[in-house]
Amino acid sequence: MKTITTENAASKGIAIGKVFLFHQETIAADTRLILEAEQENELQRYQKAVTEVCAELEELAKNSDIFAAHIELAQDVMLQDSVFTKIQSECKNAELALEETISELVQVFAEMDDVYLKERADDIKDIGKRLMYALKGIKTNPFADVQEDTIVVAKDLAPSDTANMDFQFIKGFITETGGMTSHVCIMARSMEIPAFVGVAQIQSQVQNGDEIILDTMEQKIICNPDAQTKMAYQQKAKAYEEQKANLQAIKDLPAKTEDGKVVELFANVGSIADVENACKKGAEGIGLFRSEFLYMENQHFPTEEEQFLAYKKAVELMQRPIIIRTLDIGGDKALSYHTFEKEENPFLGWRAIRISLEMKQMFQTQLRALLRASAYGDIRIMYPMIISVDEFLQANAILEECKKQLQEEGIAFDENIQTGIMVETPAAVLCAEDLAQVVDFFSIGTNDLTQYILAVDRGNEKIKNLYNTFHPAVLRAIRTVIQAGKKYGKLVGMCGEFASDEKAVPILLGMGLDEFSMVAAEIAKVKYQIRHLDYAQCCVIAEEVCQKHSVAEVQHYLENIVS
Repeated sequence: MKTITTENAASKGIAIGKVFLFHQETIAADTRLILEAEQENELQRYQKAVTEVCAELEELAKNSDIFAAHIELAQDVMLQDSVFTKIQSECKNAELALEETISELVQVFAEMDDVYLKERADDIKDIGKRLMYALKGIKTNPFADVQEDTIVVAKDLAPSDTANMDFQFIKGFITETGGMTSHVCIMARSMEIPAFVGVAQIQSQVQNGDEIILDTMEQKIICNPDAQTKMAYQQKAKAYEEQKANLQAIKDLPAKTEDGKVVELFANVGSIADVENACKKGAEGIGLFRSEFLYMENQHFPTEEEQFLAYKKAVELMQRPIIIRTLDIGGDKALSYHTFEKEENPFLGWRAIRISLEMKQMFQTQLRALLRASAYGDIRIMYPMIISVDEFLQANAILEECKKQLQEEGIAFDENIQTGIMVETPAAVLCAEDLAQVVDFFSIGTNDLTQYILAVDRGNEKIKNLYNTFHPAVLRAIRTVIQAGKKYGKLVGMCGEFASDEKAVPILLGMGLDEFSMVAAEIAKVKYQIRHLDYAQCCVIAEEVCQKHSVAEVQHYLENIVS
């Protein structure tokens, strides 16, 4: 028996099964150039492949929102135009034109610093793989012979891979690559299948047929367990399933503590499909709607009408508040249709609200679309990367110009639309009281706030151990923002990963956080936790942790509270 401890639990749970080592087949395109007379046939072959893939995806989308988003990618005009151009202008065959186009698009997404958008490169790869299979007429299912409880171990898994699985037998995933917002995580959470991602060299540590246990709560992988251990985990798995049933029973109940404190639980989303999933998971609103997908999955800056239709669809689906973040993009996030100047440090460069305020016409287009959509539901506008009252007022001044335009055109909108900021910079924290007097709400983005306060690049492997939101400096910063919001009667939410951290929830509750926004799959768990907490005790916990002097002291205190 061997135990491997790991992190990055993509989806909670316990699974027991035999190892299935999955190795993805790489299919390379033929490099042959075509004659001009062959171009029309290659164009038709590509169009036929798109039709076939979309038909497959439509069937899969009935059971998974991920595949609904993939249909849009497969039909993407930018993808098709690039493939067609390579066929017609460069005499590339359809497979080669597709391969080169996918490679270029993946590079665009892979160079971004936003983890959520960066990992959308995997979705592009998956669509490319599906289209390549269709062009070559390949139809295979490597999981066809799986007839017993199985744990799939792979370097990576794409949605097209999981689509071939029979989840009567596939009980869990382990991958060597992938992050917490990757397609593997999203799929595992939506299917409620235990999974680990980013487990280095796992394929070399197990063999086909090994029996293993995944325990994502205790972050363990147990290889070839003895009978006693296996029996203990079978009982533990049963208890976990009973707990899941309890969570489902409270899906529509309020997030209310035992002594009556009520907070809101919202979802973070990056697409319309995510909004649909949030509705199913009991979200009371959307705390962060990343509008970047409209820009990244396009061949031009999205028009007012394109954005309006997307925002309108989102708010009509949700029928509850939606906080939409204006474009958060910069020198680290390339667009195929716009070149940003290369910067030495894009994290601290020309990005987010700084771009919007300078590219005023682009900003007005987005604001007009948001205003128009606000006539159909509770839309709130959030500006990213704000460091001063002046920036916020400048953004609102442009919003007022857009309001005036729409009034003159006789177009309806919510004249009292709320505007707020994402608090993600030390400057915003230190100016929190000034900002609280002018904004309608705060939303604390703990991912960036942590790295900026600690001066730790969260993507740097050498110093990743220094990145910790439980650092006293970060906790005190969060408390400062919440206190400023309370002082001036403004709602304070949080849309970073910290909002769903089991150890952080009592602290944030005690600090007075009004709204917790998270991955939709985490909502039930956090709601259950809050409904079993005492608000008065949480206030004591929050005060105590802010008096600690190190991460170790904070964690030691919290462990003692739990025990």
